[in-house]
Amino acid sequence: MNIIVFTRNKIFGFFYKFIFKNIFFLFDAEEVHDFIIKFGKFLGSNSVTRFKTRLLFNFEDKRLEQNILGINFKNPVGLAAGFDKNGYLIDIMPNVGFGFMEIGSITGERCEGNKKPRLWRLKKSKALVVNYGLTNNGCEEISDRLKNKEFKIPLGVSIAKTNSKECADTIKGIKDYVKTTKKFSNIGDYFAINISCPNAFGGQPFHEKDKLNLLLNEIDKVKTKKPIFLKISCDLNFKEVDDIISISNKHKVNGFILTNLTKKRDNKNILDKNIPEKGGISGKVVEDLSNKMIEYVYKKTKGKYVIIGVGGISSAEDAYKKIRLGASLVQLITGMIYEGPQLISEINCGLVRLLKKDGFKNISEAVGADSK
Repeated sequence: MNIIVFTRNKIFGFFYKFIFKNIFFLFDAEEVHDFIIKFGKFLGSNSVTRFKTRLLFNFEDKRLEQNILGINFKNPVGLAAGFDKNGYLIDIMPNVGFGFMEIGSITGERCEGNKKPRLWRLKKSKALVVNYGLTNNGCEEISDRLKNKEFKIPLGVSIAKTNSKECADTIKGIKDYVKTTKKFSNIGDYFAINISCPNAFGGQPFHEKDKLNLLLNEIDKVKTKKPIFLKISCDLNFKEVDDIISISNKHKVNGFILTNLTKKRDNKNILDKNIPEKGGISGKVVEDLSNKMIEYVYKKTKGKYVIIGVGGISSAEDAYKKIRLGASLVQLITGMIYEGPQLISEINCGLVRLLKKDGFKNISEAVGADSK
């Protein structure tokens, strides 16, 4: 079976890299993204297209299964927040092979986001510059549409504050977070509290420990049994990370998503010229920063918190490195854009191979192996 899957992935990967990607990259990045959302929504709309998608992309192996915080994950590879902002792809993504997915970030009010253009490719760097500014339909519309849905894979709900001058005020910003949290208290499997969007009005105030403490005080009051993760920036220094950990110890925080985009333009992994001034950078540019953060947090907390590793994953080896540093789960977007949707299956197949090579019987045994 693995030979069949390997061959299937190689064939689709060839067509994507040498035909489909070349066509997609002729057009504006956001226009292509919008097209993919519409096409994915169509593929998820009926059983025939879902089944055919599953044949093209899915791969399963018991060695990749984990139960984390009471949630069953068939594999550790998830779709990061920022791709499916409004939860339109919930029916198709399980068939692409993801073990879980995250929608959003979702805000208290509908948000049009920043002015276009707001998404650019850095082809040499295998990265994206993202300046969407939290565009989404708002928590009321999205929660009403999803409240009776059945989710085939674990669903994370990424929550941020509305990108507006009003929500730059600390108290109003907290109310905005809480509004969305309440709306999704019974929808999905976990919350991702995004305190690190680099493209919103007012910056990233909740990286400050006093303001974070105020936010988590209110989140604690929301009646929900869902695990809570904090998504933080890769641009923080370790003192700032220590402050976030110390505050998290006092609240109902179960883990961290490491990390969000980088705002810095002096990164040695940026190979392109004429980088847009606004926006955060994803992909390979973030990989080293993310890995250092995963290793630091895992060692600092001695594995107390569940870590979801994000940033620069474009192969099984990339994902496995994050896992061995301390991530129980990983997420991606940019790697899929540059390598193709078969990348999810390639990573999961490769993880099985790497586990076997290292003598691990389950992916959970590899978590933190290089950080203990």
